[in-house]
Amino acid sequence: MREEIQARLQSIEIEEQVRIVYACESGSRAWGFPSADSDYDVRFIYLHPRDWYLSVDLERKRAVIEHVIDGQLDINGWDLRKALQLLRKGNPPLMEWLGSPIVYLEEFTVADQMRDLTSRYYSPVACLYHYLHMARGNYRDYLKGPMVWVKKYFYVLRPLLAIKWIERGLGVVPTEFQVLVDQVVDSSELRDEIGKLVAAKRRGEELERGPRIERISEFIEDELVRLESKQFEQEYDKSVGPVGEFNRVFRAALEEVWS
Repeated sequence: MREEIQARLQSIEIEEQVRIVYACESGSRAWGFPSADSDYDVRFIYLHPRDWYLSVDLERKRAVIEHVIDGQLDINGWDLRKALQLLRKGNPPLMEWLGSPIVYLEEFTVADQMRDLTSRYYSPVACLYHYLHMARGNYRDYLKGPMVWVKKYFYVLRPLLAIKWIERGLGVVPTEFQVLVDQVVDSSELRDEIGKLVAAKRRGEELERGPRIERISEFIEDELVRLESKQFEQEYDKSVGPVGEFNRVFRAALEEVWS
């Protein structure tokens, strides 16, 4: 599959006349709890030639490339200019891409420069609200009541653990789920229950509708109550990184990739 993905990325470069500077896995495979039939969610960052950006209608041009190959392979990418704009605002999905443990392509120095920007200028406030919104929505839609969508526990647990990571001052949230569990779950009982859930998913068990897992549900509900009235902007700096730093990375990438 890695070879197929890399071949697809090369085809996209030719078809779209771009250079892909970074490509990785996102979603459950990158988080560390794929099942046997998990999709491959490939995300990439690309760059057009310099003259593409020297245009009076630049803002009208599409900054996303989307290729749904089949039911198992989904490949989407963002133009580097768009990616840097989002990174400056503290976009958590993009930061997760840059921290993915599964990298399909990393050419040039662009991704490393973006990681450096992330470590220096990431916005805790933007991340905290993003993860809280995700946890609340998935809990409301899938985990209320005595019967729940068991697989969706991951999509509430992960953002809640990410919030705890940030609150403890540990910096940029890691992509791997197990790192979060190891660092911020203090209860051995809760760690055990989460471990059983991860193992079941990796074995490919059907985690559809089923009885709620009491210990995990209690943790989720307690955390959502604790966070209900939080005003994160009162506790954390919400300023964005200086635009000059992001412009420098963009211009350097153009020179490096297309010189």
